Amino acid sequence: MISSETSDYITTITLNRPEKLNAFSGSMREELLAAIRAAADDQRCRVVIITGAGRAFCAGGDVEYMSGLQKNGDVDAFRKVLDAGRDVVTQIAGMPKPVIASVNGVAAGAGCNLALACDYRIASDTAKLGETFVKIGIHPDWGGTWFLPRLIGPSRAFELLTTGRMVDAAEALAIGMVDRVVPLADLPEQTTALARAIAQGPPQAIADVKRALAASRTNSLSTQVELESEHQVRAFLSRDAAEGMAAFFEKRAAKFEGG
Repeated sequence: MISSETSDYITTITLNRPEKLNAFSGSMREELLAAIRAAADDQRCRVVIITGAGRAFCAGGDVEYMSGLQKNGDVDAFRKVLDAGRDVVTQIAGMPKPVIASVNGVAAGAGCNLALACDYRIASDTAKLGETFVKIGIHPDWGGTWFLPRLIGPSRAFELLTTGRMVDAAEALAIGMVDRVVPLADLPEQTTALARAIAQGPPQAIADVKRALAASRTNSLSTQVELESEHQVRAFLSRDAAEGMAAFFEKRAAKFEGG
């Protein structure tokens, strides 16, 4: 129920359970984690896209399955579900390769937080996002209480997390929940164009940009500029820097190979 393909340095991972709006069930969480980890280790991949098949991005967890666990008091099985979601979002945040969420439709609950965990979110004009956990009496997971307030502020996050209200694409863009909104028909092309632009850049420098942005959440300014200097020296000594400067003087597009 998870498919993955790599072309032109871009790995596209698709949640592929369209008949259930790509809601997580069975081993889908573990399959998604395995696909992301494989992309992180694949030298042919520089950028990852996560999207959904059909008319939804991901409707969240399979409520029927969770209801069965709840009725049976099966906390151990439920913890495995939680651990799998935790591992997915920490893998996305911790891996050096950029991850783009291409939000083609509804992203609810765990699906919403999967999108929030990505480095960039491009959504269709028909997309809707929502922290719908409280609607069924449960608490947000998949990092929602960490990602959402950093994107939209604590007060707005409080409202969305405590009401479970769905947010349409226009509002999501206005409050910073997504980064770009495009017509549904243009979403695949626009997502690929963004991924291609990133993939054509110097892989090590871009990986270090992602690391630096993550570190900036807790670093002081003095610590951050020291980190920038460390990253800059590493880039300065790279083959990609030599290629980039040569391309500048030769008035041509640089071809970054990594290293």
